Amino acid sequence: MKFHHISSLFISILLFGSCQSSGPETSTDNNPFASGDWVDLSYTYDENTIYWPTADGFKLDTAFEGHTEGGYYYSAFNISTAEHGGTHMDAPIHFAEGAQSTDQLRLDQLTGRAVVVDVSTPVASNVDHLISVDDIKGWEVENGPLPDDVIILFRTGHGKHWPNAEKYLGTTKKGDEGVAELHFPGIDPELAQWLVDNRKVKAIGIDTPSIDYGQSTDFMTHRILFAKNIPAFENVANLNDLPVKGAYVVALPMKIKGGSGGPVRIAAFIAANSPKK
Repeated sequence: MKFHHISSLFISILLFGSCQSSGPETSTDNNPFASGDWVDLSYTYDENTIYWPTADGFKLDTAFEGHTEGGYYYSAFNISTAEHGGTHMDAPIHFAEGAQSTDQLRLDQLTGRAVVVDVSTPVASNVDHLISVDDIKGWEVENGPLPDDVIILFRTGHGKHWPNAEKYLGTTKKGDEGVAELHFPGIDPELAQWLVDNRKVKAIGIDTPSIDYGQSTDFMTHRILFAKNIPAFENVANLNDLPVKGAYVVALPMKIKGGSGGPVRIAAFIAANSPKK
């Protein structure tokens, strides 16, 4: 995993001022963003990008590439993609009528402090594992209560299969036949309801194709969270590179008017003094 060092001045301007109500901190001794690294949590879009079995994949068509008559190099491409494929965001309107669309989500809903909840152990023995209330409560016993306005990133370990569609999705079949054979872990609807009722969550992310597990037919986790305008990030990459606490996430999709989601570039900043994984 390649990290990119970023200067304290840039971080102070970009992040620290956005997460402190009293204004930018001038002392680097008290500035948690004085030094650290960016981690890319996004997969590249190309011919290998994984999509839902019923969705069209990513296409890159060349409009022009080469040297012009004027003697200079120029390239331009046309792209096409379904909203939901690769590393992407689900807007609440995806499963909740009248909820927020992609362009209606506030920037503060898509950026903020994140925690990583590791459920890779039970997933290793059960690919259809449902992340439960007990998984969250166990995390809180070790790490303290979930903070308010947090982004929860669930690390199932399933990302190790990307971009092998057969292992990642459970099938290479397309259409409804492929949907019927999907197998991957997801979030138990009971946990979704518990979070809505008991915690203040800004957004949810997971390293699988969906926040609902592969065999779901009612997508209740989507419906519960989205009814409360809590967006979701799916196919999140490189969660092994994040600490349990201390990362600051920026997840900005294309601003599609009325969109139910879209490709998203997710990145996390890890301050130098963040706790270890």
